[in-house]
Amino acid sequence: MATTTNNSKLTLDPHQVLVRPLVTEKGVQRSSENNQYAFEVSPQATKEDIKQAVETLFEVKVAKVNTQTRKGKTRRYRFRTGMTKAWKKALVTLDSEHRIDFF
Repeated sequence: MATTTNNSKLTLDPHQVLVRPLVTEKGVQRSSENNQYAFEVSPQATKEDIKQAVETLFEVKVAKVNTQTRKGKTRRYRFRTGMTKAWKKALVTLDSEHRIDFF
């Protein structure tokens, strides 16, 4: 359950922060060579929220978090144009002795 604190910052539960893992060819290569893993995350999540969520859910030590906000693309739906959803991507680098097994 998301709650707010006195400074009106929204705090999210770890399961609310990580939406899904991004498993791609590039992601698999990054995980094997650089120990980096990509996740789609909640747009309200900060780097600190993402770090705490990954450490809590996967029991690993996070070294660095990089984020990107991906803009929605213009798409045509029949006779109208629309936009796909914007989403946030997080690239999480783990310490050298830690791994996540599902990638």
